[in-house]
Amino acid sequence: MTDQVTDTDPAMEPDIPGKPTSASRTTLSHIMTHNDTNLLGTVHGGVIMKLVDDAAGAVAGRHSGGPAVTASMDEMAFLEPVRVGDLVHVKAQVNWTGRTSMEIGVRVLAERWNESDPATQVGSAYLVFAAVDADGKPRRVPPVIPETDRDRRRYQEAQIRRTHRLARRRAIRELREQRAAEGFAD
Repeated sequence: MTDQVTDTDPAMEPDIPGKPTSASRTTLSHIMTHNDTNLLGTVHGGVIMKLVDDAAGAVAGRHSGGPAVTASMDEMAFLEPVRVGDLVHVKAQVNWTGRTSMEIGVRVLAERWNESDPATQVGSAYLVFAAVDADGKPRRVPPVIPETDRDRRRYQEAQIRRTHRLARRRAIRELREQRAAEGFAD
């Protein structure tokens, strides 16, 4: 092993200026139709998940200044059913950034298209996106700069979720290695 500094050494990479949370925050709105329903007559969860991924992808691309791909989705929670005729608003923002990845928090709200009642939260999710270059290789992202107390809380919670994701991945890898060493072919 060498102590020489390489082109990929983080210490040698130039600093990327941070971006405030508000710089990439976005809302995607869509009216639900009969084409979006499941066998129960409510909007299919997969339709909502696609809208969540689309909004999160837009935020990740805006924040990172280029292409970003979905690395994981966790904690997708469906709180209330969505119905035909609901106007769905998918609100997304960057909660946390690492070197090449970003956690995007998403809230899903729904309101009747023809009523003036306020929208209610019907779902939420956390997604991790990785910024990639033209060759599909990871590229650095700007740090996110939380602007409000809520943004700072979301940043701290995202760090906890990241720690749990990494610990879960490590524990699964260790279990698989242990089983392989014991002769189990999974």
